[in-house]
Amino acid sequence: MKPISWFFFLFGFIFLLLGVVFSLAGKIKWLGQLPGDIIIRKENFTLVFPLATCLLLSLGLSLILWLISKLLAR
Repeated sequence: MKPISWFFFLFGFIFLLLGVVFSLAGKIKWLGQLPGDIIIRKENFTLVFPLATCLLLSLGLSLILWLISKLLAR
């Protein structure tokens, strides 16, 4: 039973973190406007490709998942 309880604890913690991130995401003005983010504006067209933001989020999530896997592997 212990592994199931850890799974639910981890699942709840991840949802808590996601809730905090989504509630604070609007207040982080630099998110989506980093150097390396591509923004093309034309008359009736805007293309936003947040390349640097995606790389930063991917790096952060990879680090978090790596730490979780190391903690659970004990």
